[in-house]
Amino acid sequence: MDKTDKIDWLIDSLTKKIAAFIIEDEKIEYDEALKKLYESHIFEKLSDKETLLYREGAAYIYQYYLEEKNDQY
Repeated sequence: MDKTDKIDWLIDSLTKKIAAFIIEDEKIEYDEALKKLYESHIFEKLSDKETLLYREGAAYIYQYYLEEKNDQY
């Protein structure tokens, strides 16, 4: 597995963990949680390998997701 594959794996793994947090907190289905995450700015940053956000833990990134969500209301 090369470096790019490892980074993609990390991003995918973090995405699943963050979606699990959304499911638990919002009591929604997996597909809906993924949609919310995919539409967020934090996911855009997580997907941008240059930000190095993939190096952080899922709980840390989830806090940014919550901040973004709270700022929209």
